[in-house]
Amino acid sequence: MLRQQALFSLAELRRTAEQFEAAGRILAKMDPGYWAALGYLNLASEYSRIDRDPARALVALRVAEAMIGADDDHARASDLTALIRLKAGVLSYQRSEYDKAIGFLKTINLDSYQAPQALYFHGLALAGQQNYRAAMQSWHRAKKYPLAYPGVVDAWLGMGRGYDESGYLGQAGEAYQAANSAFESERVSLRLLIRKVEASGAYDALVRAARHEDVEWFLADSRTLTQPRVAYLLHYMEGADAQVAVNRVAELVSLDSALAHKEQDLAVYIAMLRQRQAKMTAGVGTSGRASVEAGIAPLAQRLKVLKASAAANSGQTEQLTRIYQSLLDTKRRVGVFDRLAAKAPKQFAQLLRRAVAAQSAVKDQRQVLSELQGRAETILTEEVIAFLKQQHERITFALDRTEQQIAHLYEHLALTGLKRGEQK
Repeated sequence: MLRQQALFSLAELRRTAEQFEAAGRILAKMDPGYWAALGYLNLASEYSRIDRDPARALVALRVAEAMIGADDDHARASDLTALIRLKAGVLSYQRSEYDKAIGFLKTINLDSYQAPQALYFHGLALAGQQNYRAAMQSWHRAKKYPLAYPGVVDAWLGMGRGYDESGYLGQAGEAYQAANSAFESERVSLRLLIRKVEASGAYDALVRAARHEDVEWFLADSRTLTQPRVAYLLHYMEGADAQVAVNRVAELVSLDSALAHKEQDLAVYIAMLRQRQAKMTAGVGTSGRASVEAGIAPLAQRLKVLKASAAANSGQTEQLTRIYQSLLDTKRRVGVFDRLAAKAPKQFAQLLRRAVAAQSAVKDQRQVLSELQGRAETILTEEVIAFLKQQHERITFALDRTEQQIAHLYEHLALTGLKRGEQK
């Protein structure tokens, strides 16, 4: 695995330096799997950018799909496969190979993040074949996703275009009016979300809120795809810099939580040490050895008397000797215990000082960590607010387009009415 990641990183260095043939040679040495597939997908993106003919890009995408088939992580493989097929479908559509585009796009799972955009381009490919009815069915399905996802806004606009191309101008106007209302509502939602992010911070308003709903922001399912807040988080997380910003805050939050648990454990440990120390201090002055010696002395004297007694036979003498030796061992062990017990208060005091120092160090670390976390969250919040404002502008632009289309339709209908009146 480490070798594959290292080769992928090396290929990426060549790719970003626009040494595409060198990058391809490195990828050819890799074992089939996720990293090789990702490398070929990135290479395909470069080919599609620099080539007028997408043939090389499509070949790279076919290799990428073959490579991902060997990946053991099903969720990761499924997501990357959807991305590969979306890219292949878009390139085929741009090449006017509509059947091939439809073949790629229709296999994308509807629970995938790429599903809305795939449905939009699937509709475009069908429209390219003059099959507007089927195209509008695809766009209607895309409309069910939040407007944050790529392709959804275009699908709303596509419905009006589909009716217009089919000659149903009245229904086209209704479709544009419906899009207009949806875009207006989305602008309101975005303004509310921006205010929430400004008030609570991006991490609390988006990431923590998503996790509170049992949603992992990096693994969306069909349920999460319908939640606008999560939709905008996923859309924001498409960028590598955004992933770094969120991950930085998440790691600091996790570290603070670990330190908080450590501080709590130290507080319990310190309380226990102080309690034990107090009990030891209260018991100072008593000697276990003196107490045992006081009891052993008369017993030893009685044993001597018994051993010297004529009534004691050889078996009894041996048994009495073992008992006497046992008493001496007990006396020795109690003496060792007393010496250890005398040292215990000092050792407990040392442990207590070390525990208190550790607790103080943890508090200092948490203070530094709090400052770092605050700065990281401020950076993340500023970036998310800027992103959400861009999304607001995007929806506003789409709203302007619907209004222009509505005005165009009304103008067309008015001119048509005038012509009919003149003919009469």
